[in-house]
Amino acid sequence: MELITSPSLIFLDEPTTGLDANTANSIMQLLHQLSRKGRTVIFSIHQPRFSIFKLFDHLTLMNKGEIIFAGPAEEATTYFNGIGYYCEQFNNPLDFFLDVISGEVVQSQLREGLGSKKDINFSSNSSLDKSVLSNYYRQSTYYEQLQEDLKSLQSSQSHSLDVVPSKPKYVTSFIHQLYIVSCRNVKQLLRNPQTSIGQLLLGIVFSVLVGLIYYQIPNTLPEALQNRLGAFFFMVLTQIFGNLSAVELFIYDRKLFIHESARSYYRTSAFFLAKVFADLLPNRILPVLLFSSIAYFMMGLRPQAEAFFLYVLSLSLTNLAAVSMAFLVSSSVNTFAVANLLIALPYVFMMVFGGFLVNLNTMLDWLSWIKWISIYRYGMNALAINELKGLVFYLNSTRVPGEEYLIQQDIDYSTWGFWENQLALFCLATVFLFFSYIQLLRINRWK
Repeated sequence: MELITSPSLIFLDEPTTGLDANTANSIMQLLHQLSRKGRTVIFSIHQPRFSIFKLFDHLTLMNKGEIIFAGPAEEATTYFNGIGYYCEQFNNPLDFFLDVISGEVVQSQLREGLGSKKDINFSSNSSLDKSVLSNYYRQSTYYEQLQEDLKSLQSSQSHSLDVVPSKPKYVTSFIHQLYIVSCRNVKQLLRNPQTSIGQLLLGIVFSVLVGLIYYQIPNTLPEALQNRLGAFFFMVLTQIFGNLSAVELFIYDRKLFIHESARSYYRTSAFFLAKVFADLLPNRILPVLLFSSIAYFMMGLRPQAEAFFLYVLSLSLTNLAAVSMAFLVSSSVNTFAVANLLIALPYVFMMVFGGFLVNLNTMLDWLSWIKWISIYRYGMNALAINELKGLVFYLNSTRVPGEEYLIQQDIDYSTWGFWENQLALFCLATVFLFFSYIQLLRINRWK
């Protein structure tokens, strides 16, 4: 996965641990090929086979924090021969080096100029061996070359503290990232379809339930108006609270998103759009269409095609606004318990200030502002205008226009009044989605 971004530096901690000899050799062959394409590969490894050792360009041997050798891998055996440690003909050089460091190999002679055997006590004590071997290295040409390289690097990087960190660079385009992440989300949905199936079943069950409760609503008062308003309230309630499952959208993949975005796999915008679109179609749009179609004709609402499509549009925008608020909560917290609490409270407050349970005209002024952010209010108003405008009810032999209720509730039932509610729902959805994206941008990826 880390190779997706084509990194220039690859650092691995014992990549062959737990692998059989053949698989370990294949892994190291792959890393060797990457190193020949301009990448620097640094890794720690424990007792590799000889075929792996032949792939090494540079070898560093350490013991308890002290460097025993650091230089070209092909010269390591010659170096140890020079200080009196000889590797047998068919012995794996790396096994031999470990034996030297652990004190299992006896030193046969001393390199000229480093003293004599009587000057140094060669016991099997590991701390003493470490001191002796590290002293040999510090007197070698490899150590001198290392010091020169470090000084040269330090002088060339003396201005590094003044460098401003650059923005993440991506090796692929936004469209490509969006496509890849979207494909992954679709695969997740296909492998775990429980949520999508549950949402579809929920939509069908509630639509049938509403249709049966309010089956073929008559046009005689008072049941004509009461049943219609009750049905609208129940439908809006279902569309809003049916989106509680959306709070898991960003929480579920939060750790994965932090890991991948921190390594510049993809842009936050690509992840956000892919997750939102993959959730909306199977879990929100299809259930709304099923719910709307079944309940509408069972209740016997206005038979005109225009009225039906505006009814579907009103429920769809209500659903979109509600699920967008759930997305905002999901992108802002880490746990499901907190997310459920934060999303349930505003849903309940919006329901209270929706205009069905409380007359908004009699509400206290300092509380009345809440109605302007109530998804319930806009959804209920849109459905009421669409159904009641132009509809005639009968009270005994008296004709009562549906507009009378709208006037009593101070609802603007003009063409602009209807589309004003649709626009408000769309704006709420847009604002919630925008702040959801901002919350994802604000996540601390290096915590």
